[in-house]
Amino acid sequence: MVRPAALVLRIALGAIFVYAAWVKLREPWELFALAINSYDLLPLKAVELVARTLPWLEMAIGLMLIVGRGLRITATVTSLVLLVFIGALLRAKLKGMEISCGCFGNNEPLTWWTLLRDSSMLAGALLLTAIAFARQRKTA
Repeated sequence: MVRPAALVLRIALGAIFVYAAWVKLREPWELFALAINSYDLLPLKAVELVARTLPWLEMAIGLMLIVGRGLRITATVTSLVLLVFIGALLRAKLKGMEISCGCFGNNEPLTWWTLLRDSSMLAGALLLTAIAFARQRKTA
């Protein structure tokens, strides 16, 4: 039962990350930079760096999840990335910022639904991480 659950989690999370990356990569990076900057967390140089590199990181994470290699590292990185995303989303929501989430392009407003969706993804990533570490211990 654990193996099919891990497969479903890997494919679902991987597909979500690939899609999120693809949406951002087909638009000019400056549009994503505007969404990042609206969170008011980073200096402009860092905003540019994140806007140019984060979609590629998301693509790599998504593909690694789908392939299933290096699952301990990939699942852990996925969990950490989602934790950072949720932290930024929660901070902005609690401050009453009415901004674009930036999760899947620039047309998605930040709502409580966005937080619930991303939190469920984090729960899945944490479960996948736990499964990956438990499976590694069994084979060792």
